[in-house]
Amino acid sequence: MPKQSRKITVNRIIDANINRVKEGLRVCEEVTRFILNNRALTLELKKIRHAIDSVTGNLVPKPLLLKERLAGEDIGRLLRGNELKRDSLKDVFFANIQRVKESTRVLEEFSKLINVSSALKFKRIRYRIYEIEKRAAGKISSISDSC
Repeated sequence: MPKQSRKITVNRIIDANINRVKEGLRVCEEVTRFILNNRALTLELKKIRHAIDSVTGNLVPKPLLLKERLAGEDIGRLLRGNELKRDSLKDVFFANIQRVKESTRVLEEFSKLINVSSALKFKRIRYRIYEIEKRAAGKISSISDSC
């Protein structure tokens, strides 16, 4: 694959995963804010969301990401796994924290092709997410399954 095509592909991957990680963080943040009413966890998730913005802002310029976004042509938008199945608020939280971890790892890996410093920042963020997940797990598990 020519270098230019590879860069566009990498930028599309980065763009998709920036969106995915921020969407997942926002869902988790809403659970900790409105369901758990937990200020500390909510603030940590918000800080991570802003840290993602900070790292990605120095990785690839936003206009370039938007220019290369092909959401209407993305074959992944039609693929469905378990994303339509949620039985409880716990399922919502844990599906989204998993999404956050996976997307952060993708950002870490593909950033290595552009900026190793950014990759290391994503790695630190990913480990912060692991700790938040651990702290949130007990609190999330104690909530009622009814909506």
